[in-house]
Amino acid sequence: MALKILDSCINCDMCDPECPNEAITLGEKIYEIDPDKCTECVGHYDNPTCVSVCPIDCVKPDPDHKEDEITLLAKFMLMHG
Repeated sequence: MALKILDSCINCDMCDPECPNEAITLGEKIYEIDPDKCTECVGHYDNPTCVSVCPIDCVKPDPDHKEDEITLLAKFMLMHG
């Protein structure tokens, strides 16, 4: 499943440069994750790097974009060959 940044985000800029898929961008008020680009770092790392670097634990699974590991890996393959 794709990840989501909660409204409690403090815009610390830690997550954006860590995303290997460039799925994180600064929105109107807080950082946002594009669910079409988010693979939860499947294909890159064992764990999502944005979750690891977030100092306030505001990156959570997005219940509106549930995907299993096979789907996430297929998305990775489409983006990165």
